[in-house]
Amino acid sequence: MAAVPHVVVITFPFASHAVKLFRLARALAAAAPAATVSFLSTAGSITQLQEKNQDALEGNLRFVEVPDGLMPPSSGGAGPVPPPNHMARLGLFIAAAEAGGVKVALETARVAAGGARVSCVVGDAFVWMAADAAAAVGAPWVPVSTGGPSALLAHLEGDALRHDIGDKAASRADELLTSHPGLGSYRVRDLPDGCVFGEMHLPIVALFRRVAEQLHVPRAATAVALNTFPGLLPDDVTAALAAELLEVLPIGPFHLLPVPGDDNATAADPHGCLTWLDGHAAGAVAYASFGTVVTAVVGGQEELRELAAGLEASGAPFLWSLPKEYWPLLPAGFLDLERAKVVPWAPQAAVLRHASVGGFVTHAGWASVLEGVAGGVPMACRPFFSDQRMNARMVAHVWGFGTVFEQPMTSGTVSAAVSSLLAGDKSTRMQEMRDMAATAFAADGGSRKNLDKLLKIVCPPKEHRRDDLHVDEAAEVTRCAPTTHGQLLGASSLANTVEKYCFSGLCQSFLLKEYKHLVFFFGTEAPEEPDFELTKPSTGQD
Repeated sequence: MAAVPHVVVITFPFASHAVKLFRLARALAAAAPAATVSFLSTAGSITQLQEKNQDALEGNLRFVEVPDGLMPPSSGGAGPVPPPNHMARLGLFIAAAEAGGVKVALETARVAAGGARVSCVVGDAFVWMAADAAAAVGAPWVPVSTGGPSALLAHLEGDALRHDIGDKAASRADELLTSHPGLGSYRVRDLPDGCVFGEMHLPIVALFRRVAEQLHVPRAATAVALNTFPGLLPDDVTAALAAELLEVLPIGPFHLLPVPGDDNATAADPHGCLTWLDGHAAGAVAYASFGTVVTAVVGGQEELRELAAGLEASGAPFLWSLPKEYWPLLPAGFLDLERAKVVPWAPQAAVLRHASVGGFVTHAGWASVLEGVAGGVPMACRPFFSDQRMNARMVAHVWGFGTVFEQPMTSGTVSAAVSSLLAGDKSTRMQEMRDMAATAFAADGGSRKNLDKLLKIVCPPKEHRRDDLHVDEAAEVTRCAPTTHGQLLGASSLANTVEKYCFSGLCQSFLLKEYKHLVFFFGTEAPEEPDFELTKPSTGQD
């Protein structure tokens, strides 16, 4: 009798990574009901996922905690003592994962699943150490890249780019990268931070390079799953990625991954955004959102005010998703404008599908771009860092779906961009891509076929049919309560190493210093959920 497949899905527990990977885990659990699917994340992100999905969990999906690196309470406290800022939490998680935390979590998952060996590890590509952890238990590793595919390609070609450009990035900023496969539409200035310019000494730059190195290890990754769909990327980008990686599986858009009971035509809308949109003419409304992380750390108060002034000067009705703590920075009387609706959070994917929305002012995070494509909405992009410059370049200059703010926004440039978006006719190509996104997971859709390929990797066909297997129903009792590595501390000799390394004051002091800029490189997307941190959720989209 074949063993029951045990698939582990591990996320990078910051920004919106957990939202995307959890949706993928749910899709796999629904498609392979006889398999056990263990979702690995930190305690904080698991708590938030449980709160958001308590009535919609698949019966074969369980939560397992991965070490987060936080210090335990010193004297009888209720929980770990968090470091003082977001950047430090990122650093501590990475340190814990590198010190063996992922291997500890895999062992925890195995024990929690009644001893069922881990048969496949599907992991966020940022958690590159999952490759070694998977190899240690004899399981295939399938990394998942949630960001822009062109930026991934740039990191994969990083050595060649650095050899070519050297220290001439500033003088060659506007030069097209025509000598590098798949990058000919991009300029040097569009490359992601840490590729050829930026603060190259930062540990996060080393992390990105380590991810690229791991993806280049021959046959380390059985396949690489991407948040895109067949036909979306230019042919040269698709070909270059295929040349760099063993097998590429476009299984996006992730926000449309099929899960039971999920109706993408409806969405939670606590602030009445969709009802407000119902009162406007088709294509008349501009929607603006820059993501929680971006709003918090870049742009500055002046650019925020310029954006507000530009939206008002456009004369168009607009919906703006902006965390409430930034509302006091808005011009006097702005919140009282009759044709404006400012909310702390909006159901972005549903908003962009609404017929009244005719333009999207965005930071060009990849998930936001995909939601704009799926809604057939042209975009005005103000990129800041990470993959956003390449994403914006693709939107405006490869697809021709809008425009890019090459400099910080002013009221004049915002007003002009919004007016142009709302007045322009949607191109035939935009409508074709919208339709491709809508049918990506249909029976004969490209993403559906690639998801089937992924299923054959994680659960070979004979194994994921329920009638072929004996399922240990007793093991299902524990699935809803997350199993912690602390509960199973004796299960692995690595546990003590992780505890000693990650909970030391010396380690925390070092990471507080070395990772102070870490958050600037994680401008990722939160299309339908608040951002995930280890302490409190935030409320914007990326």
